[in-house]
Amino acid sequence: MTFSIHGLAVARGIAIGRAVLVASSRVDVAHYFIEASQVGAEIDRVRVGRNAVVDEIHRLQKTITLMGPKEAPHELTALLDVHLMLLQDDELISGVKHWITERHYNAEWALTTQFEVIARQFDEMEDEYLRERKADLEQITEKVLRAMKGTGSAIATPKSTRGTRKPSQQDLLLDDTVDVPLVLVAHDLSPADMLQFKQSVFAGFITDVGGKTSHTAIVARSMDIPAVVGARLSSQLVRQDDWVIIDGDAGVVIVDPSPIILAEYGFKQRQVELERGRLSRLRHTPAVTMDGQKIELLANIEMPEDAAGAVKAGAVGVGLFRSEFLFMGRQGKLPDEEEQYQAYSRAIEGMHGMPVTIRTVDIGADKPLDKSPERAYRDDAHLNPALGLRAIRWSLADPEMFLTQLRAILRAAKNGQVNLLIPMLAHGSEIRQTLSLLDHARAELDNRGVAYGPLQLGAMIEIPAAALTLKLFLKYFDFLSIGTNDLIQYTLAIDRADESVAHLYDPLHPAVLRLVAETIAECNAQGKGISVCGEMAGDTTLTRLLLGLGLRSFSMHPAQILAVKQEVLRADTGKLKAWAQEVMLDDEPGLRMARA
Repeated sequence: MTFSIHGLAVARGIAIGRAVLVASSRVDVAHYFIEASQVGAEIDRVRVGRNAVVDEIHRLQKTITLMGPKEAPHELTALLDVHLMLLQDDELISGVKHWITERHYNAEWALTTQFEVIARQFDEMEDEYLRERKADLEQITEKVLRAMKGTGSAIATPKSTRGTRKPSQQDLLLDDTVDVPLVLVAHDLSPADMLQFKQSVFAGFITDVGGKTSHTAIVARSMDIPAVVGARLSSQLVRQDDWVIIDGDAGVVIVDPSPIILAEYGFKQRQVELERGRLSRLRHTPAVTMDGQKIELLANIEMPEDAAGAVKAGAVGVGLFRSEFLFMGRQGKLPDEEEQYQAYSRAIEGMHGMPVTIRTVDIGADKPLDKSPERAYRDDAHLNPALGLRAIRWSLADPEMFLTQLRAILRAAKNGQVNLLIPMLAHGSEIRQTLSLLDHARAELDNRGVAYGPLQLGAMIEIPAAALTLKLFLKYFDFLSIGTNDLIQYTLAIDRADESVAHLYDPLHPAVLRLVAETIAECNAQGKGISVCGEMAGDTTLTRLLLGLGLRSFSMHPAQILAVKQEVLRADTGKLKAWAQEVMLDDEPGLRMARA
């Protein structure tokens, strides 16, 4: 039966494919695709894990027999029998083999996927006793996962060829067995998860939670795949292998679509591809307005390999390299100086002489590190991580880690034009402490006789306190970059990752616009560089307003550059200046923008 789920549209486009559910588990479960040559080894890993649990149960049964009925109640014996029966169930075993053999899921992913399939069957049983056996199934799945922890190899995400061919409408309507794209459905995805899935074959994804500027949404846009977040119960309503349409423009997920709906969205999908093809012709066109203003369109990237996509999209540099993604998914083992130096150097080389702005690590809030006991600072120890030890606060609290990163960036600066960007500054003491550590990093490299290059130094304006004390910042920094995602969050007191208050997240709120406008104006007056690197920069509905406010440097995901360039080419900043001031004075800027 066809039904729809509504959420938040965060990455545009249409995706059609089979649902892949990422099961939640109290045990950390890796999700990645394996090569065909690894199928046998992965099946063996599940078998070894299952046999270890079976052996454990047999040992317990022998112990119970020795204890006698007085010390070991009959219920315990019956429970062990149930667990043993579930472990040896043909449907569980054959299902796991199916996901490994046919879909090339790794062993843990295959096991949790089959658990979800069988768990649904228990949910639908009328007998209450049988329904409650789902808990037993969950327990034995957890036991097998724990047993498998010692049987696996290092996680890798090999490139897969699955799902690379887009199905024709005839395929979709007549043949359910073709190799079609896959769409990911999960309760939530961490930034580390997103990095892992970035190398895979998913055509789109859906999450129960999240907001438009949560980092899950941001990485989805950088992957340039359709996505809907905040879809509440999607991971419970969508079943494994269901046909799913993701409408990333409307924020709608359609499950089990009819042939008519499939045909309609297939047409929309082709229209989106035609529009992208048309925009691609603008790649080599300079970003100059109708009245001759040159506009700088930069790219936001997460990993060094993203530089190639930035160049392909026509970016004239990197306005934001989110270095924290180098620190994630490492089970607490942070990258050392040499590894960071090599990563930054690859990004610089990948931009072929164009400038690269590297932001120091911005860990915290919706971008936690792995929950490792080796780390002294853990986000789940704080009631409100967004207001806690994150970004520059985290770096200053761990000076050795921070100095390691600063030395790596300084060394990389000898390979090209590098700008250093400091996130979440608010206090003069933080500024002075940061500059002191930067001087200390230079001195350490001098003492070692290691070459390094010059840096342009910048600060992010993402806390209202910073926007209201711009003269202090401009005394110390060469340029400023407005991080609108956090600036909006902190100005309006809204958690940007919380879908329950997402409707209040408003980039056109008069208070937000005033802070943005005054920051741009002050930097222009003092001749200092100013850019916007938050999601507002890539929103084509806001391009004309930002141009009218005097912004000449935009940094966004590579996938958004050509659409923004099209708006730039159609704009006359002379005419937009007066209009932007009218918008600023309006009590409802959004309504005036809609009427324009």
